[in-house]
Amino acid sequence: MEKHFNLRAGTAGDAAAISALILSLQPYLTIEPDGSGAEEFLVSLSPDIIRRNLQDENYRYQLAYDGDLLAGVVAVRDNAHLFSLYVGSAWHGQGLGKRLWQVARDAALARGNPGSFTVNSSSFAESMYRHLGFTATGPVAEMHGIRFIPMRLDLAQV
Repeated sequence: MEKHFNLRAGTAGDAAAISALILSLQPYLTIEPDGSGAEEFLVSLSPDIIRRNLQDENYRYQLAYDGDLLAGVVAVRDNAHLFSLYVGSAWHGQGLGKRLWQVARDAALARGNPGSFTVNSSSFAESMYRHLGFTATGPVAEMHGIRFIPMRLDLAQV
């Protein structure tokens, strides 16, 4: 039986919970497990920065709750760039990342996205993005203590 998650749009009041969820995944995101060298990236995950993004019309956040617990978050920037897609460790492997992506994708398409999306995938998430249809558009890159793979999805080619 598929687990039921409650999905809703993110608001500025969710910034601290979103920050805590993403920061709990930090060892999956940074080159060094302790986050050293990634200070600039980690600051971008602070509640203040996330709150600013939540209040910016160029960002759209969707949250997934398991009861009262924030289980996952997805955000699209400029209606085309998958800016954030994070699922708490306790919910990995349950299809929540795919479900959050589908909600974000469908909302972007409804707002006029022609079917093209980009993402900078962590090494940890690369196989999930490939499963969703994204393909690498360049080599693995390193910046601000993180390693990522630039990827793209063109729905017309899927």
